[in-house]
Amino acid sequence: MPQFEQFRLPDAGEGLTEADIVEWRVAVGDRVSVNQPIVEIETAKSLVELPSPWDGVVTELLAEPGQTVDVGTPIVTIDVDPDGPPPADGPGPAEVAGQAVSDAGVPDVAPPAEGPVPAAAGAPEAADAGSGAVLVGYGTVEATPSRRARRTAGTSSGTAAGAPAAAAPAAAPRTEEPAPGGAPVLAKPPVRKLAKDLGVDLATVTPTGPGGIVTREDVLARARENEPRVLATYPTDDQPWLAQGTVSPDGRSTRVPVRSVRKRTAEAMVASAFTAPHVSVFHTVDVTKTMRLVERLRTDREFADVRVTPLLVAAKALLLAVRRHPEINASWIDETQEIVYKHYVNLGIAAQTPRGLIVPNIKDAHRLSLHELAVALADLTAKARAGTTTPAEMSDGTITITNVGVFGIDTGTPILNPGESAILAFGAIREQPWVHKGRIKKRHVTQLALSFDHRLVDGALGSRVLADVAAVLEEPAYGLIWG
Repeated sequence: MPQFEQFRLPDAGEGLTEADIVEWRVAVGDRVSVNQPIVEIETAKSLVELPSPWDGVVTELLAEPGQTVDVGTPIVTIDVDPDGPPPADGPGPAEVAGQAVSDAGVPDVAPPAEGPVPAAAGAPEAADAGSGAVLVGYGTVEATPSRRARRTAGTSSGTAAGAPAAAAPAAAPRTEEPAPGGAPVLAKPPVRKLAKDLGVDLATVTPTGPGGIVTREDVLARARENEPRVLATYPTDDQPWLAQGTVSPDGRSTRVPVRSVRKRTAEAMVASAFTAPHVSVFHTVDVTKTMRLVERLRTDREFADVRVTPLLVAAKALLLAVRRHPEINASWIDETQEIVYKHYVNLGIAAQTPRGLIVPNIKDAHRLSLHELAVALADLTAKARAGTTTPAEMSDGTITITNVGVFGIDTGTPILNPGESAILAFGAIREQPWVHKGRIKKRHVTQLALSFDHRLVDGALGSRVLADVAAVLEEPAYGLIWG
């Protein structure tokens, strides 16, 4: 006997209250198993695949892709007993026919007589038997199209005069099915050439010619509609946001709702900027020896399985600086007016993704060797780009590094990740004239910037931390001494 269960949107982590439906991995009629991914959702922190909690058959999808759904809202219905026997007292085709003539004096709730009930001589009553008589508890026949064909066949087998009329509805659905692949666009060769020259996709043109043929005027009209948009955006550009928003009538702008990662990032950055007094200090440093170390590690067999970059050395330098000045690794709690000093370092790495800025962190990064840190960085980066970072991987960060140099930027004043007291900006490394051992030489130089929460980090502490990071980058051997 069918047994339906509704799967409600769960809290994907961190007490989130809503999520966006990104993509359904199943369709109505698909059979699913326990733990099979059925839908991909986007929370304010990451993309998450939700597994099915039951075995069964999908009977209804209750949310559309792109829809924002509150936690606890049903999103899919699954029949967990699709192979079970039908109800023992379920109505059959003969019972439907008997119900159709119930107006003659048979109560709606009366049990049907055994055996087939012949249809009345009039064709209208025969039509009623297959189109709308209400059975108590089951609704109208039209409400279950999958059963209508079977009831029609049953009625025709027990009806002599009404057989031709009953056969017609069964054949109708087959004649209405679209041809596979859809109908081709009808247009003459000159019209096709005009569309190609104007950059008009014929599939988007509404034909007005006889027999559904696209005319020259149709193509010109479509070209005029496209013209404003071409002036504002270019077809060759990568514009994923166009599919997420509403284009204005003149085509010169697109409105995209702020949701998920970008919404959460905006809220967090505004809160951070207006609640924590930011102070930034800067340092320009010669990193020539760091670049030499990177080149040596790239040829080392121990590091052959990972990608070695200057960011790896900068991350290690920051971890060493935190070890020497652990008070930088803290949080200010407004509600209780407390400072919480962390005895662990979850190193956040700011990552720019197509969905916006996220800051996943490497758990207990202070315990990792340089090779282990390189592996963790590679895994974190790959997940961020793929959009598979979990909420847990973005929670409980303690200090962050942002690599603005990858964009060719020298330095900046980064905003603190909420709940943290410091963030390091690592700038682009450039070859520049530099005074080295009393002589001007060409050296690799970069700029560092450290922003910190001035409520719990004073200028002296912030400057010492930045100076230690710079010292390791200038002379990596300090890492051996401090580590």
